[in-house]
Amino acid sequence: MDGNSMPPDSHPKPGRVGLDWTRAQDFLAREREAYTRENPRSAELAAQASQHLLFGVPLHWMNDWGTPFALHVQDARGVRLTDVDGHERVDFCLGDTGAMFGHAPPAVANALKAQADRGYTTMLATSDAAEVGRLLSERFGLPFWQFAMSATDANRYIVRWIRAATGRKTILVFNGCYHGTIEDVFVDLVDGRPVQRDSLLGQVHDLTQHTRVVEFNDLPALEAALSAGDVACVLAEPVMTNIGMVLPAPGFWAEAQRIVRRHGALLVMDETHTISTGPGGYAQAHGISPDALVLGKPVGGGVPCAVYGMSTDLAARAVRAKQEAPPGHSGIGTTLTGNMLAMAAMRAALSEVMTAQAYGHMLPLAERLAHGLRTLLARHRLPWCVTQVGARVEFQFCPTPPRNGSEADAVLDGELEHLIHLGLLNRGVLITPFHNMMLVSPVTTDEDVAALLAALDAVLSEITPRR
Repeated sequence: MDGNSMPPDSHPKPGRVGLDWTRAQDFLAREREAYTRENPRSAELAAQASQHLLFGVPLHWMNDWGTPFALHVQDARGVRLTDVDGHERVDFCLGDTGAMFGHAPPAVANALKAQADRGYTTMLATSDAAEVGRLLSERFGLPFWQFAMSATDANRYIVRWIRAATGRKTILVFNGCYHGTIEDVFVDLVDGRPVQRDSLLGQVHDLTQHTRVVEFNDLPALEAALSAGDVACVLAEPVMTNIGMVLPAPGFWAEAQRIVRRHGALLVMDETHTISTGPGGYAQAHGISPDALVLGKPVGGGVPCAVYGMSTDLAARAVRAKQEAPPGHSGIGTTLTGNMLAMAAMRAALSEVMTAQAYGHMLPLAERLAHGLRTLLARHRLPWCVTQVGARVEFQFCPTPPRNGSEADAVLDGELEHLIHLGLLNRGVLITPFHNMMLVSPVTTDEDVAALLAALDAVLSEITPRR
């Protein structure tokens, strides 16, 4: 069997060119044994959890790290995780952006401690809420804001507001997108046809009735999908991030905005991940002017909360829709939305953590990480590319960055990802489990980046042909 041969029951993947797959499988077996040997307390807790937790974890995707059993964390501070077996690891996953500014940032921790003695939730406004609204308006340029418990909720609520404000039922998304678990977005293009995503559990209504989907970067397809004049909004990340990063082609968003507005639709930017670009997100940095903006995970320093903002015109139309609706539940908001702890956390995060000074450290260090990754991949003769959006860096199993969701999906390789991630974890480094994404925080150091590069170098040396 030569270096690129596959086991009989496998299918070749494009990212495996340049690998010795036999060596890689042997390496994976050794890494699984090492993980099991070095983490007995996590194994014990995993066994206990399996008796009462579905899949043995709080949420099923916590098993997606490629480990023989779930790693259990004892402590998370800055960019250091300490597990229950006492191992310290450098964290470049950072809660998949929830802790993008480091775990337990002191300003947020202090705000939570101060608020803890003054109440958690009352269903009433606070002075923190007014200040958070001002800070958000100042930062993102949209005058009116509301709150949610997660970006999923924020996306669901803004779509509901826009449908009510416009009287239109249909939304448009890009193929391979992810906007949390709002049901409307789980429509993919398969052989050019919209198809409800087959992995979606328990969905009984046909989502294709009110959701259109086109490829990212395809302006003619966008024009055609909007031409009927019945689309309420285009919901998009300015850069696709959850299927592997897909960057907008030069000029894409400038023309896309004109198309969206020409057909009377509204533009919603989901900046939950692309806030990595800078203090005002990707849209502000690249001249995109959305009608609404959603921001989740990092806005409270990791505390469950999210925000969504509206233009003056959309806000007026939304208020009018509410005033003209019959009395009763709007389907927007939950009892804990805007709770006192979340407001205190957001005020601290926006004013003291998500600062220009923080980005001044993050962005140059992420550049150095991206350069180091490219150098490393070239040395190991691997035809993989590195993509960067501010403090977010990713390597993908293709020679050039994918142009749309279909291309990004075609190069995903869960088996190879898990093999690499487990090897890194055993060498004291974590990256995001779902693909190969890394985040640089305000407290990440040059030494941390060097540790990541050294660990990846060691892993790649084990899975490429001996030279």
